[in-house]
Amino acid sequence: MNKSELVEAIAAAADIPKAAASRALDATMDSIMNALKEGDQVALVGFGTFVVKERAARTGRNPQTGEPIEIQAAKIPSFKVGKAFKEAINE
Repeated sequence: MNKSELVEAIAAAADIPKAAASRALDATMDSIMNALKEGDQVALVGFGTFVVKERAARTGRNPQTGEPIEIQAAKIPSFKVGKAFKEAINE
């Protein structure tokens, strides 16, 4: 399912126009991204939790030359699936 198909599904389920569903989806994604940028986590009970994890700096290898290279530390967005979501998928 891509974004336009998701917008159609939201519009049908909520009985709202596609434009409103698209704005709602965009606002939801923006709100989640902004919360994660600020260091917060977003917990949606029954669905899951969005968090930011810290990845430490490390030494890697250039696959073409084999030379060691330094890989910078990074913040990585992560999602942990909620229990109800996991159970719904495994029915």
